[in-house]
Amino acid sequence: MSVAAAAAGSQGLWLVSRASGLALMVLFSAVMVLGVAARLGSAPRRWPRFVTAELHRTLALFAVAFLALHVLTAILDPFVSIGWAATVLPFASGYRTLAIGLGTLAVDLGGAVLITSLVRGRLGYRAWRAVHWLAYLAWPVAFVHALTAGNDLGIWWVALVVWGSAAAVATAVAARLLQSSRHSTPPSQLSDAAHPFAARDRAVR
Repeated sequence: MSVAAAAAGSQGLWLVSRASGLALMVLFSAVMVLGVAARLGSAPRRWPRFVTAELHRTLALFAVAFLALHVLTAILDPFVSIGWAATVLPFASGYRTLAIGLGTLAVDLGGAVLITSLVRGRLGYRAWRAVHWLAYLAWPVAFVHALTAGNDLGIWWVALVVWGSAAAVATAVAARLLQSSRHSTPPSQLSDAAHPFAARDRAVR
């Protein structure tokens, strides 16, 4: 393979990796906002209670496909040296150790949330909820990864996607914190509207 062909292939892999990363940022942000909306009970009134929760779950699973594409294209790029170990071990990459390590850490945290959500019925609501708080740590770690791993934030629409996602999540989290400061109702007395997963689990039982 010629140097020109290798360079073209590498650039193609980088473009796919970056595009899938941006799509993943949007999806992850939407998942965060929907999760907070379900918690706050702020979904449109015409929607059944379970719709927001199911959309939240579906987008989270859909994001896995973009995550796999993002990681695979980054690993296969011959012009960078990341290594397969760096897909699960944070800060094991020789290339942009901090930036790639933050991405791996976000994957590990998000993976813990996803796996426990898939087996939520066996874990119980309280255990699932405790692990689910990791999502609030995974998102900012992923956001810093997006800022430091790429070099295209000077492009206006890329910056719009990244900072627009940050604004949406920040607004949702601020609303969540504001509600928590106004209401100190014990978890055992919270309504089903605030806990869509718990309500659905009780309905199934």
